[in-house]
Amino acid sequence: MKNLTKLLGQIVLVCLMLVSSSAWSWWPGGHSVLVRAAVRSLPAEMPEFFRQGEDAIAHYVYDPDLAKNRAAKYLRKAEHSEHYLDLEFLEGKQLPKSRYEFIALCQEVGVKPEQVGFVPYSIGEWAQRLTIALAEYRRWPNNTFIQQKCLLYAGFLAHYAQDQSQPLHTTIHFDGRAKSDGKSPHSGIHEKIDSIIEYMELRALDLTKDQEINAFEGDLMDAVLDHFNSSHRMVDTVYEIEKELPKKGQEREEWKVSKAVAKFVNDRTRAAVQFTAQLYLTSWQQSKSVKFEGWFDRSSSDQTDE
Repeated sequence: MKNLTKLLGQIVLVCLMLVSSSAWSWWPGGHSVLVRAAVRSLPAEMPEFFRQGEDAIAHYVYDPDLAKNRAAKYLRKAEHSEHYLDLEFLEGKQLPKSRYEFIALCQEVGVKPEQVGFVPYSIGEWAQRLTIALAEYRRWPNNTFIQQKCLLYAGFLAHYAQDQSQPLHTTIHFDGRAKSDGKSPHSGIHEKIDSIIEYMELRALDLTKDQEINAFEGDLMDAVLDHFNSSHRMVDTVYEIEKELPKKGQEREEWKVSKAVAKFVNDRTRAAVQFTAQLYLTSWQQSKSVKFEGWFDRSSSDQTDE
């Protein structure tokens, strides 16, 4: 019976790996750990409902990957490229700040924008959705629909922010060094990095320690693109530690974490937590300056508002 249980566990693990190779970024449990740590890192100035909404945000953080389900072929195609950006396709040109400027740049260098990917723009746009929702909360703080919407947007924002923190989401070398024709060899390194949070059994509580969370100053997209570039600079580091990563199917107790792997995982997970929390805080602070048009009044339509 013990051997059967072990075998079933290995089968489940392999199945998860197969799913992750085409559908996941950080594995779902990894996203959950990161977003819980981010919410716990927030300062007291964030609204109480948001800081107490950890469970809801951790629920919603799965949803961008669920949108890549094969049963939803149109949604799947649109969603897939929201999770990465393969910088090398742009031939050294600087990333612009908006999605449509980026699309124009792709046309200029002769590549399809959906082939390159959109993750920085996913982050910027979802951050501003959260900003508008939080501005609604400031105006109608007792409206539970608005609170729920804020938590939903926070889950989506966290997902893309954490994807960008994984260096293999920023490069054509996303699953092994790309071949001369630009195609991936599918070496399996991507799923090893994606699963490392769960494999190492990292805890949200540990990732909150000594986090310094400040709102971004200036243009939000400057901060998003700075974070993207810092993640991209670690692509070579990923390949330097490749031989030290756990082998596929290797039991946790059979694998020893090297100093290089521990340093990389610590850097990337803490960076993901900090970046997510800073986006939340920035959205909250920027929501203060949002002004709504005169026609817009939630109290006239939402019966839950007092």
